[in-house]
Amino acid sequence: MRYIDFIQKDYKPKLTDTICKFYIERDTSSLLSLDEIIGGIAAESSTGTWAEVKTEKPYIKKLAAKVFSIKNVDNNSAMVNIAYPQELFEFGNIPNFMSSIAGNIFGLRDIKNLRLEDINFPTAMMKKFKGPKFGIEGVRKLLKIKNRPLLGTIIKPKLGLNTKDHAQVAYNAWVGGCDIVKDDENLSSQSFNKFENRLRETLKARDKAEKLTGGKKMYMINITAETNEMLRRAKLAKNMGNEYVMVDILTVGWSALQTLCKENEKIGLVIHAHRAGHAAFTRNSKHGISMLVIAKLARLIGVDQLHIGTVVGKMEGPKEEVVALDQEMEKELIRGGGTVLSESWKHIKPVFAVCSGGLHPGHVPALVKLLGKDIIIQMGGGIHAHPQGTIAGATAARRAIEATMKGIPLREYAKKYKELEEALKKFS
Repeated sequence: MRYIDFIQKDYKPKLTDTICKFYIERDTSSLLSLDEIIGGIAAESSTGTWAEVKTEKPYIKKLAAKVFSIKNVDNNSAMVNIAYPQELFEFGNIPNFMSSIAGNIFGLRDIKNLRLEDINFPTAMMKKFKGPKFGIEGVRKLLKIKNRPLLGTIIKPKLGLNTKDHAQVAYNAWVGGCDIVKDDENLSSQSFNKFENRLRETLKARDKAEKLTGGKKMYMINITAETNEMLRRAKLAKNMGNEYVMVDILTVGWSALQTLCKENEKIGLVIHAHRAGHAAFTRNSKHGISMLVIAKLARLIGVDQLHIGTVVGKMEGPKEEVVALDQEMEKELIRGGGTVLSESWKHIKPVFAVCSGGLHPGHVPALVKLLGKDIIIQMGGGIHAHPQGTIAGATAARRAIEATMKGIPLREYAKKYKELEEALKKFS
């Protein structure tokens, strides 16, 4: 088949097809037309190649990907929808899936930019995955918190604290009002803060904080490592009485994440997904892989919580993308609707959206207005940089959530609560 033969605008996608949306931009030096390049993306990600080979058989044609929608942006670029027959993939194998739809096509010399914008999975593929073990409802049940955003913090400084000081920072955050404390994505088992020691000492601090406050507290220890070591750490965390782990899902890779989630069916931990490294794929709005795609894959595989950006914090993340992840699916979607992390996916539970990156108490009203109450608000510097320290910083953040849920402006609420007043002065 020629590249152009992979364009079939009269094709009506089957319910068994996987639908992918791409932004495709032609390199102006290419000798191929834009349509030929568009067809080439479908060809190279399914059954075709650059030349009409003599080994092709008639039965292969039914397996070809089909471009059924093209919306030109300009003379050299277009938004394109491609349908992939289910027979092209080994269901349950995300590395195989991504090697096909997001593999060699990114290196084609005739394209200037290529971005995988979205995926819609067929029911048959989704049935091969169990999705989150806990999801939003399960996490809320563990913490016994029903109707407000959860409050978390990250240990700061992100690296360098010894085990004793690390545990003390966690304790102070919990006592001040945090529900959750997590390791930074950079912290693993370095010589100054070994994994086993940190787990043991921080859980002691957690237990002490729970006894003092009467509230449930959670510790997200970072288990990111080589796959077997990561599994060992997950099991150790569970055996020592922890209920949470965090993992850097992109740096460990889809295969390792699948293995962890499969094993976690027996282990029984909440899996917090950090997206460290995502901007290498997502930041260029014309090239790479969107955060929508990463979020869908992570939910399908089975994480319970996922970082989505903040709009208002220090990390890059456009409002449209963050809202799409948590609240409004893009209008161009072929099937489905609702939200990426919480739309109805049959048996697959919703995922808790995590907002993190340069946040402080003053950001809370905007976050809740934009994303709703089913979010986890994580503040690092926004808690630990409080003039009176971590306890006061956590208290200020908790007061900001209280005020927002009551519909009271922060500055008005701060008149009664000194910690919040100082935080607003500091960060404003």
